[in-house]
Amino acid sequence: MEEIRELARKYALQNAYAHGGKAQSGSVVSKIFAERPDLKSKAREIVSIVNEVTNEVNSMSLEDQKHELEEKYPQLLEKRKEEKEVKTLPELANVKGKVVTRFAPNPDGPLHLGNSRAAIISYEYARIYKGDFILRFDDTDPKVKKPIKEAYGWIREDLNWLGITWKEEFAASSRFERYYEVAKDLIEKGHAYVDTCDKETFLNFSMKRISEPECLHRSVSIEKNLELWNEMLEGKYKEGEAVLRLKTDLDDPDPSQRDWVMFRIIDTEKNPHPLTGSKYTVFPTYNFATSVDDHDKEVTHVFRAKEHMANSLKQKWIFDYLNWEFPTVMEFGRLRLEGFMMSKSKIKEILERGVTRDDPRLSTLAGLRRRGILPDTIKEIIIEVGLKTSDATISFDNIAAINRKKLDKTAKRYMYVPKGKARFMRISGMPDCITAKIPFNFSNPNEFREVEVCERDEIILDSDDARDGRHLRLMDLCNVKVEGDKLLYESRTLEEGKAKDASIVQWVKSSERFPVVLKKYNGNDEIEEQGFAESSISSLNVNDIVQFFRYGFVRVDEKRPDVVVAIFSHD
Repeated sequence: MEEIRELARKYALQNAYAHGGKAQSGSVVSKIFAERPDLKSKAREIVSIVNEVTNEVNSMSLEDQKHELEEKYPQLLEKRKEEKEVKTLPELANVKGKVVTRFAPNPDGPLHLGNSRAAIISYEYARIYKGDFILRFDDTDPKVKKPIKEAYGWIREDLNWLGITWKEEFAASSRFERYYEVAKDLIEKGHAYVDTCDKETFLNFSMKRISEPECLHRSVSIEKNLELWNEMLEGKYKEGEAVLRLKTDLDDPDPSQRDWVMFRIIDTEKNPHPLTGSKYTVFPTYNFATSVDDHDKEVTHVFRAKEHMANSLKQKWIFDYLNWEFPTVMEFGRLRLEGFMMSKSKIKEILERGVTRDDPRLSTLAGLRRRGILPDTIKEIIIEVGLKTSDATISFDNIAAINRKKLDKTAKRYMYVPKGKARFMRISGMPDCITAKIPFNFSNPNEFREVEVCERDEIILDSDDARDGRHLRLMDLCNVKVEGDKLLYESRTLEEGKAKDASIVQWVKSSERFPVVLKKYNGNDEIEEQGFAESSISSLNVNDIVQFFRYGFVRVDEKRPDVVVAIFSHD
């Protein structure tokens, strides 16, 4: 059995270090059987030992795992996955001068993981090519996709959190006079006309090619259409009574491409715009406003979801009619976070029911941030997926794996025991009081706290650890054996503990315990767990992300004089 334990430890250390500090028992078992196929007849015993040894190894810091590998098994020390070359975005096509990119969110809700993709990719390309990145709020639909006044600030906050900065910011709703100017130019060139038909009449004309109805002014003079356009601007038509259309190919197989609407009338007394109120009633559509802004701001490269492919075709009509240079458009597939809602409209419905945008159950950037996910983790995931045109699904485990590697080197470690599993015990036979010197992170041994424990002191253990007959290594304190409701002192050093295969476990001095409320999320469920942490946790601040030893990473969500409220991020 001793030989099997040694094999298990060797391969558990190798597997853990290669995967960010967490070994998988199944991989360890496979390695053992590959080296010693004669042991397969003892599979049950092997699996039991491997599970125990793997738990021991996983309780170690990454630095300790590496140190033991270097000393005992240097031939197994493989290059860790995170040390591989970081994936970068592919080279840009059609770079002729300064690269200018933009991100154009509709401020009708918060950013989530999916729609942050365009922001991150656009910003990264501008940064790589030393170009300009522009933030443009696409806010010209106060009726169907009504902007939320607070959302402008939400988006800025989320982008700043991601480390994204921009050279220029503007809202499309601030450029109406410019849009009207371009619209007039298109009418004067014979490329646009006012349509006072109802939608059904236009569809009958464009689909069945019936004779042009009197209300459709596609073939009338430019002067007449300019007159009708001025009447639209003067408010002589109500919502739904007139639109301005662009002349396109009426034989296009896609009906949505035929003479698409550039401007429509919106009753802003009923649906006021959050920034302009009821000042305007004639609103540009997405494709028109986007075309004008991309040209005026000299945007060279546009990155957006492939669902916008039809929009690119519509926008090209504007560029061609006005002899503007069309930007290079690069499209990508949808991005889905497994187990999380990604629909912006459904997230908006949830927010309208009173849920906050930073609810950890949401896929919003604010929700992921509150859950303890780092901005660099989000950026790494987006760049890793890159510009794939196929849809991609990411699991939260993927996010956690990347986040864990980034936090492991910097996050402070604290000892914590759930209240429901707390067992209060004393150590018998201690020769003297012992002061535990516990580093906050093994990568920085000079930053530590000290906790003195004497025989009279009560300590708190996890009942799963404090099972009768077990040998335990109380982290940085001493080695004990569990006998009934007592802990029998055995020795002091880590080496002496290893000699008895003592499991390294966390503990909390009872007289110095500090209450913790830990919130966990599983799908739509929120579970609150009460527990005890060491007293030094009281020095943490809101938003600090730390690791509860052998438990997982948590983010401090609220700090009160008598309790710390934390959100569980991942193991």
